Amino acid sequence: MKRKTSNAEWPTIRWIGDGRVKEDAPEYGAARKTDSTSNAQRPTSNVQRKRNLRFDLEERLLEFSARIIRLVDALPNTRAANHVAGQLLRSGTSPYGHHGEVEAAESRKDFVHKLKVCLKELKETKRWLRLVQKSEMLPEKSVAPILAENEELIRIFFTSIRTAEQNSK
Repeated sequence: MKRKTSNAEWPTIRWIGDGRVKEDAPEYGAARKTDSTSNAQRPTSNVQRKRNLRFDLEERLLEFSARIIRLVDALPNTRAANHVAGQLLRSGTSPYGHHGEVEAAESRKDFVHKLKVCLKELKETKRWLRLVQKSEMLPEKSVAPILAENEELIRIFFTSIRTAEQNSK
């Protein structure tokens, strides 16, 4: 029966140029015996990243803005709904754009100010979402999840502002 070789036992082949290659000895030492787990059974870094998802506020704000757009497009075509839709579209997509400004802040004071602008827009969005919910322009099941996400984003920005202010003292 043929023995399987691990990647560590294969020589490293590097491109030198002019059509030449250089073959080196194995980097991790072929003489060293490792466990018998094949590479197919070992988790790769990409697999590990999926298990340990990193929190990314920019992605979350992008998804929130997209959800706001979809919600606004689902509103009925009435005078009241069109008014609310315009307000909700502006305030609900604004935090994503302002977050880019936060990342480019020129000082700690500027950073805190721009975070506060994002928080203000999220609070305004919350009010418009509550109005949509109360006026029953859309079913409860379509408004409740985005309202919950809005609330979480408000908490995140509130905590970030408090932390940044404490760190500046």
